[in-house]
Amino acid sequence: MGICFSSEYDANHSFQTTKGEIGQYPTKEKCTSPIKPRIMESPHMKSPRNGMVIKKDVKDLRKNPGYGNLDVFTYEEMRIATKVFRPDQVLGEGGFGIVYKGVIDENVRPCYSKIQVAIKELDPEGIQGDREWLTEVNYLGQLQHPNLVKLIGYCCEEDHRLLVYEYMPSGSLEDHLFRRASATLNWSKRMKIALHAAKGLAFLHDAERPVIYRDFKTSNILLDAEFNAKLSDFGLAKDGPMGDQTHVSTRVMGTYGYAAPEYIMTGHLTARSDIYGFGVVLLEMLIGRKAMDKSRPSHEHNLVDWARPLLTHDKKLLKILDPRMEGQYSSKEAIKAANLAHQCISQKPER
Repeated sequence: MGICFSSEYDANHSFQTTKGEIGQYPTKEKCTSPIKPRIMESPHMKSPRNGMVIKKDVKDLRKNPGYGNLDVFTYEEMRIATKVFRPDQVLGEGGFGIVYKGVIDENVRPCYSKIQVAIKELDPEGIQGDREWLTEVNYLGQLQHPNLVKLIGYCCEEDHRLLVYEYMPSGSLEDHLFRRASATLNWSKRMKIALHAAKGLAFLHDAERPVIYRDFKTSNILLDAEFNAKLSDFGLAKDGPMGDQTHVSTRVMGTYGYAAPEYIMTGHLTARSDIYGFGVVLLEMLIGRKAMDKSRPSHEHNLVDWARPLLTHDKKLLKILDPRMEGQYSSKEAIKAANLAHQCISQKPER
């Protein structure tokens, strides 16, 4: 099945894949993809939902500003919504640019019902560009599901590129697992999040035109006030194989620790690439460790490499589970979840 990213790579530095693509893992990220891809390949790619034509470039959007069900905002409206991009409105920052918290109401646009939003502004000097921005509009502008973050609209004015999403007040799964000192996620919330994320992936894979998400990781799983999980950031998404196709050939892009080894080695993209990422995230939720963690001993840098041999030994498994969840689950539940994670990351996955 090939080799995974070696633990000797520093997660804060660039890496070179087997296809020769060089990517950058940002040291500070929020709801953004780390590696710059080239996504759109044809002006006539079809929507996975309703047959709408995928826009080839930004000029196409400008010719037809009423794209799908999305609102088209002016840059001045974005300035007002974010209080002129005030620093205290920043939610996060990554390869795409900065994400701001905003409010769209009558002060922004007359007769607009007041809503809180997250506004992501493309950094012209960042590692992502118009292609990734357009990919987000293409997919999230046409795909709707309870477990996909809702794209409300966009701004495409002169050199400004912004995306307006529903606001997810509980942040990302990554925040709760690894960044916040507040109360940790209990077992039931973690399993709820895993289920919702799986439903989002299944929706993409089972669409009329299948979609491969290609960047399944904790920072891209956002949570609403009730901890319902939604997939965000579709900058790396790509149409999946159709008909007799077994895979889509593409340059290798992804995030350290989450990309499937067979995809890294061959560049063959399938739904299994996403399933592997799901297995890694499930492991992170079960064990409470990051997919890649250079602060640990060298043999524990890569979570999958370290944990995989332990997942099929019940006694060993129960010893490595996140101690913050102690007493919240039965052994049967934990073993069942671990078996699922093991199947997702297995070199010979069971059907």
